[in-house]
Amino acid sequence: MRFILHIWRQENAHVKGHFETYPIDNISPDCSFLEMLDILNESLINDRIAHPVCFDNDCREGICGMCGLYINGRPHGNDDGITTCQLHMRKFKDGDEIWIEPWRAKAFPVIRDLVVDRSAFDKIIQAGGYISTTTGGVPDANAIPVNKHKADMAMDAAACIGCGACVAACKNASAMLFVGAKVSHLALLPQGKVEAMDRVRSMVAKMDELGFGNCTNTYACEAECPKLIKRQNISRLNRQWIGSLFGRDKK
Repeated sequence: MRFILHIWRQENAHVKGHFETYPIDNISPDCSFLEMLDILNESLINDRIAHPVCFDNDCREGICGMCGLYINGRPHGNDDGITTCQLHMRKFKDGDEIWIEPWRAKAFPVIRDLVVDRSAFDKIIQAGGYISTTTGGVPDANAIPVNKHKADMAMDAAACIGCGACVAACKNASAMLFVGAKVSHLALLPQGKVEAMDRVRSMVAKMDELGFGNCTNTYACEAECPKLIKRQNISRLNRQWIGSLFGRDKK
């Protein structure tokens, strides 16, 4: 397969970036998107055409979320429920032009090319603090009864890998789906109730401080989330935050 790649090149966050065009051929349809970029970089290095394209990745199994790229106007590319590293070239047509960009958000400054600094998410997590728990032996599994429905919702929310696709998809660069998922997976369980009100206030305050936008209910975040995190977590976040202002736990 042959493709025309339009890739965003930017030396750092302080200089103006631009698209550069690279043709590439002899790509197997079973090749992953990141493997295709590896092949491109090998040719750029061997032929001394340009500095290799910088992009972030680690697990290549859809677990870590580091590989997030904005591909043809969609976070993670033209497939649903996957990360960029799980996208394969068979999802494109031979001869396609592919536009590849980094996440676009004030809170995610470009480090170089397609790599952005997503430490803002780490700061939001840190603002949430810890969970109070008794150390020692492992308690019996039935010692703390947990409603099955709430346990399932907590596990679904905990599936969030913090890749930032929700921010990249949102016209306001809102992190509400990410924060909603992180608040929900703790607030729904008994172990997370002790600090629930302080946690939600601190995380929302940190989110606003870091420059993320507000949610205007376009639901683009849910549509592009590789782990299919539901928008109901945003509603729960809002209820928890309002409840925290009045000292009441909102379900």
